[in-house]
Formats: sequence, structure tokens, C-alpha cells
Amino acid sequence: MTYALALQCLGDPMRRRLFEKLRAGSASVGVLAKGLPVSRPAVSQHLKALKRAGLVKDRPEGTRRVYFIDPEGLGPLRVWLDQFWDRALESFKQEVGKTAGRGPRRTP
Repeated sequence: MTYALALQCLGDPMRRRLFEKLRAGSASVGVLAKGLPVSRPAVSQHLKALKRAGLVKDRPEGTRRVYFIDPEGLGPLRVWLDQFWDRALESFKQEVGKTAGRGPRRTP
């Protein structure tokens, strides 16, 4: 999947909240729905969207489905985000290089 689809999917506050709940580990729809202001069928639809975006997977456990974060699905999103981190580090390196020759700052 693409990073754009993942970002679009996580742009929905309820999907983001479900995704964050899965950070603690795999969970069923019923467990994920607890404490949320939406129905179980609505949670299932949000999970379906997260799955379509490649962010989560599911597996059967008895009569229910258990959802979990797909680390491979996070790959394209992480690659996209890392390009910003690389640029930020390079900018920081250049700034440190500029100030390195000025000597220590004195505080009054």
C-alpha cells in the first residue's frame, strides 16, 4: 500500500483512535469498541478501512476476528516520514557546523 492511503485512513479520528488502541496488542472488535461512542458494526467498518490501507491485519480466533498492527504495512509510511527526519538531521548538522567555530556562549 502507499503512504498516501495510510495517511488518508489515519486522518479519520476514530480510525486513528482504533489504531492507537492496537498499539497495546491484538484485540477483537468487541474489546476495541468498549468505551467508544460508536457501535460495533461501525468499529468493524473502520477496521476494514485500516486493513484496506495495509495498516492492520486480522486472524480468526474461535468465533471472532482479532486485529493487530501490520508492521510491514507501516513500511511505506515510515519511509515517507524518514525523508523529513533525514532533512531535519542534515539541517541540524549544518547549523552545528556554523556555530562550532564561534566558541562557547557566555551567560551573564
